[in-house]
Amino acid sequence: MFNFLIDLLNNMKKTIHIIGSGFSSLSASCYLAQAGYRVIVLEKNSTIGGRARQLKKEGFTFDIGPTWYWMPDVFEKFFSDFKKNPSEYYHLNKLDPAYQVYFAKEDSKIVSGNLEEIHSMFEAEEKGSSKHLREFLTSARNNYNTAIKDLVYKPGESITELITPVTIKRANQFFSTIRKTIRKNIKNEKLIKILEFPVLFLGAKPSNTPTFYNFMNYADFGLGTWHPDGGMYTVVNGMVTLAKSLGVEFITEANVEQIKVRANNKVEGLIVNGEFKKSDIILSGADYHHTETLLPEKNRQYSEKYWSNKTFAPSALLFYVGLSKPVKNVSHHTLFFDCDFEVHAESIYDIPKWPENPLFYVSFPSKTDVSVAPEGKEAATFLIPLAPGIKDTNEIRETYFKKIIERLEKVTNQTIKENIIFKESFCVNDFKEEYNSYQGNAYGLANTLMQTAFLRPKIKSKKVKNLFFTGQLTVPGPGVPPALISGKIAADLILKNN
Repeated sequence: MFNFLIDLLNNMKKTIHIIGSGFSSLSASCYLAQAGYRVIVLEKNSTIGGRARQLKKEGFTFDIGPTWYWMPDVFEKFFSDFKKNPSEYYHLNKLDPAYQVYFAKEDSKIVSGNLEEIHSMFEAEEKGSSKHLREFLTSARNNYNTAIKDLVYKPGESITELITPVTIKRANQFFSTIRKTIRKNIKNEKLIKILEFPVLFLGAKPSNTPTFYNFMNYADFGLGTWHPDGGMYTVVNGMVTLAKSLGVEFITEANVEQIKVRANNKVEGLIVNGEFKKSDIILSGADYHHTETLLPEKNRQYSEKYWSNKTFAPSALLFYVGLSKPVKNVSHHTLFFDCDFEVHAESIYDIPKWPENPLFYVSFPSKTDVSVAPEGKEAATFLIPLAPGIKDTNEIRETYFKKIIERLEKVTNQTIKENIIFKESFCVNDFKEEYNSYQGNAYGLANTLMQTAFLRPKIKSKKVKNLFFTGQLTVPGPGVPPALISGKIAADLILKNN
């Protein structure tokens, strides 16, 4: 009798199918279930998390996707909307140092987790720079507060969302660039690289990113870099636990093959693994371009030309490496900027090709978290940013692994190759295969001026009623905190329209 009543109640609720189970989908699923909908999340792969999946091998644990935990206030806001706290689901450690940046052999800067120590480091490198840094971070903090309070939770439907008394005062910051602003007062190239680094999370060159986005520098220096015990996948697990407690259903290995639309241009349902599933509302957290290919052509909002003219954030070549002994002279997050960033950036954004001498990043989570590697061993995730859509072969991957391992050995003055137990790689072809990612991009659309807010693809379909989108190609943009926000925005729009 009890099961019958549950089935009856479920049949009375509107059913929402969510395609994909990344951070934006998980976020939206919680809000929609809380609002009383029957929510079913469909994931094509065997595990939940979208790009934030996990690799376990020989006692090592790797985050396949995101490895940085920034903007902790966004996570806190998400959980507080359900009268919860992140600490109920995972434990956070603030990293100190936050990260390390190498510029040449045995020449690196430690970016502290303490703001006053960062000011001191700047002053020691360039006399007078700490004064400019304080002024820059005051602007960054104000922009961060404006963005979080007034802008990023808006649905991107109209330019009027950007027009507030505060943004009018700061209009010039949308038409200047991070690069110009930083270089106006700070001349030391090492300090410039450190200040320009956070913009890379937005998927664009500093020379193409509006000054307003310096709020990422406040996220970096002001709010700090954190690590959840067990890695970023513990955040996924926490969100899944919350979602299930709200009644969300999850189905893995559920490949959505078609979105069915009625004659009146209203959502009818989905074809999943060859079977029809009726749906009242569909929300896609999968790749936007791919989702539209699941529709009849007349119901697609954006043409192939539209997508090909967009500036996409980079793809990436990643290696997940198990090492038999710890790596010396590195931090949990270590950046290798010992090559020319401009030349590398050109190979991503201007003339797409494999960079001859790439910048790269390595995460050594076992420096902080003993759970991710066997005792006395080291887990390492390497990442090279790449142009999306370029040729990807095993031979090319091997060539670049050799390049970055030799660079790592050289600049940190040690031998590492002989300590490799195993390595796994992930690149353009895998982003396409695993996530149906347009051109194999890793982060979505870059946040350039012409791809900001209302100029991004719309969350609410203009051609199909009750079809919505969420994730890194919609507002607010790339990154894990923006994905959480995107899920809330999409859920709010669904509630507003139903």
